[in-house]
Amino acid sequence: MEIFTKSIDLERFTSTSKIKGQTIGFVPTMGALHEGHISLLLESKKKCEISVVSIFVNPTQFNNPTDFKKYPIQIDQDLEFLKNNSCDVVFIPSKEEIYTESYSFPKIDIGFLGEVLEGKYRPGHFDGVMQVVYRLFELVKPDKAFFGLKDFQQLAVIKKMTDYFNLPIEIVACNTIREKDGLAMSSRNQRLKSGERLEALFIYESMLLSKNLASKFSPAEVKKIMEDLYANSSLKLEYFEIIDPIKFETLTLDWVENSTACIVAYVGEVRLIDNMLLN
Repeated sequence: MEIFTKSIDLERFTSTSKIKGQTIGFVPTMGALHEGHISLLLESKKKCEISVVSIFVNPTQFNNPTDFKKYPIQIDQDLEFLKNNSCDVVFIPSKEEIYTESYSFPKIDIGFLGEVLEGKYRPGHFDGVMQVVYRLFELVKPDKAFFGLKDFQQLAVIKKMTDYFNLPIEIVACNTIREKDGLAMSSRNQRLKSGERLEALFIYESMLLSKNLASKFSPAEVKKIMEDLYANSSLKLEYFEIIDPIKFETLTLDWVENSTACIVAYVGEVRLIDNMLLN
């Protein structure tokens, strides 16, 4: 497993791979790796000859500075995890390596997609996400990039950015990986205390309930039931929306194909995100 901290060394490696005609798969991460990340790596290994995983905690996508400071860092453990899963290349750049003085992210307006759900509750978040992913794409030059459906809106943003700039990269969506009890795998789960870990299961259970209710009620009625449910729980609901997965518009009266429930709730101080296909 090759480990690079300098972009010039990474680019030298990937350029050689391109000359050999090898396809490059890329999995961008912020570290604190879990089986969800590994599932992206394994998908990359199925589809590409070289798989690159980056580990970089990107400061520009945190609208809450406390969240950034508390993000778990465990590089040695991550490297061992990746090595055990036959990763080819790991890129661990510094902030200065990513955001050089000469680097400038070209402007892009993602419109409505950046104003709803995460865009509404985390202003500036997607600007930071696009900034770092565009830069990493620039350095890694992948043929395919792999993202999890757990971050449903982020995936849509990355696809829109890739299309907007006509980047020659295929964005591959990969299924959400869950713990045996249903909780979506997330690096933030590490911050949950033992009692909170049990409380967090309420998110998955509530989405299963909303899936069952979808055959009997309208989207607006299901949303109201969920909001009432959370009001009487130990979790703090930030939002529960049922959306058109293409337009990202909130559904109220009628269901559409692949209507998707998107949810964010706080378990103690930990903000957890999830989504589920309802029909």
